[in-house]
Amino acid sequence: MEPFILKAAEWVQCDRHRLRPVLLTQNERLKVQLVCFEPGQQIPLHTPDVDLVLTVLEGHGLVIAGEKEGVVGPGSVVFVPAKVARSIRAHTRLVALAVMSPPAMAADHEEIEAALDQRAA
Repeated sequence: MEPFILKAAEWVQCDRHRLRPVLLTQNERLKVQLVCFEPGQQIPLHTPDVDLVLTVLEGHGLVIAGEKEGVVGPGSVVFVPAKVARSIRAHTRLVALAVMSPPAMAADHEEIEAALDQRAA
């Protein structure tokens, strides 16, 4: 894991058809990625075994974190502990930096993928 300094706008990738997070770095303790949501895109409610810190860089959306729900915008920071339900839905194009600890595993994404597939059907 090497140190880095970057401008998020130069790395972020937006796709109106599918979320495409950009992995910035990962080791056995954490995972850091940029995520871009187009208006209406969302990550459905799910309950992974990872802590999440989400920092909104641009745009607005709705976040659910356990029993809390709120509108987020540039500068908003959200923390959700492991095993607490979470969801995010973009109102506008929303770009965020997501830090997860420990790194999410494939099993953590199965719940999300199943929910997204169900909506597409």
